[in-house]
Amino acid sequence: MKVRVKLFAVAKQAAGAEAIELDVPADAVVADVRTALLAAIPALAPAARHLMFAVDAEYAGDRAPVAAAKEIACIPPVSGG
Repeated sequence: MKVRVKLFAVAKQAAGAEAIELDVPADAVVADVRTALLAAIPALAPAARHLMFAVDAEYAGDRAPVAAAKEIACIPPVSGG
């Protein structure tokens, strides 16, 4: 299935877009989205462990299910002061 992932900060810059569509298995979980995202945007590999995901505006762990109709967001670590 295809899912649309909103991107923020460094992820948005690396992709050159505000969102990306990814192919994931029909029974996908956040871990599958993470894997597909890193395959699509290899520049995110150094931050892979620190990427957070939200499903329908709630932070979600790697085992959280995703569906094509759900809103998925990738939130990379941020810094600043």
